[in-house]
Amino acid sequence: MTTAIKALSDGAIIAQRNLIKVKRMPEVIVMMLISPFMFILLFAFVFGNVINIPGGDYRQFLLGGIFAQTILFGATFTGLGVAEDVQKGIIDRYRSLPAARSALLVGRTTSDIVYNLLSIGVMMLAGLVVGWRIGSSVGEAILGVLLLLLFAYAFSWVMAYFGLLVPSVEVFNSATAVVIFPLTFLATTFVPAEPLPVVVRTFAEWNPVSAIAQASRELFGNISPATPVPPSWPLSHPVTYSLLWIVGILVVFVPLAIRQYGRTTNR
Repeated sequence: MTTAIKALSDGAIIAQRNLIKVKRMPEVIVMMLISPFMFILLFAFVFGNVINIPGGDYRQFLLGGIFAQTILFGATFTGLGVAEDVQKGIIDRYRSLPAARSALLVGRTTSDIVYNLLSIGVMMLAGLVVGWRIGSSVGEAILGVLLLLLFAYAFSWVMAYFGLLVPSVEVFNSATAVVIFPLTFLATTFVPAEPLPVVVRTFAEWNPVSAIAQASRELFGNISPATPVPPSWPLSHPVTYSLLWIVGILVVFVPLAIRQYGRTTNR
C-alpha cells in the first residue's frame, strides 16, 4: 500500500471517529449552526436598510459575506480539535499506532467538510427567510458550494497547523481571534470596498476572504447587472483569485502541518 493510499485509508477511519464523537455531543453542532443564522438576521434587519449597494440589494450582497465568514470561523473548529487532541495526549496515542503520519490531520480536515456543508445549508435556509435568492443556474450554484467547501478545507489545514503549534486550547482561541477577526472584517464581507479609506480598501480588495465572498455572490447570481464591476483584479476575477489562494494554502500548509505533527509531543 502506498503512503498516500494508507494516509487516506487511515484518515477515513479517523474522520469517522470525529463524526461519531460530535454525534454524541449534538450541542456542538447546534451552536455552530446558530451563530451564522444569528449573523444573517442581525445584519439583514439592522444594517440592511442603511448600507447602500450600488445598483443592487444588500441582502443579496450580505449572504456572500456570511458564507465567507462562517467557513472561516468553521475552520477554527479543526484547529481547536487538534489543539485539544494535543493537550489530552491523544496525538501521542495515535503516533504509537501503525498509522500514516498524516492520517490524523487528513481525518480531521475531511470530517470538518461535513460540518461546513451543514453550515452552508443552514445559511441558505436563513437567507431564504430574509429574502436572499439564488439567481444563477443549478450548475453555477453547485460550483459556488464546492468553491466554499474547497476554501474551508484549505483553511482547515492552516488552523490544524496552528492547533499543533500552540500549548493549549485557550491559547489557540486567543491567537486565532487575532487573525480571524481582521481577515473577516477588513474585507468586503459586509460592506462594499468603495467607501473604505484607501489603505483599508486596498487590503480589503486583495484579502482572500473578500474574493471568496465575491465569488459566491457571482456563482449564486447575487450581483445585479446594474452593479459596477470592481476596479481591482481580485474582485473582478474572484473565482480565479480564490482558486489561486486555495492551491497556495494547500501547497504551503499541508506539508507544514504534517511536519509539525511529527515534532509535536505531549505537552
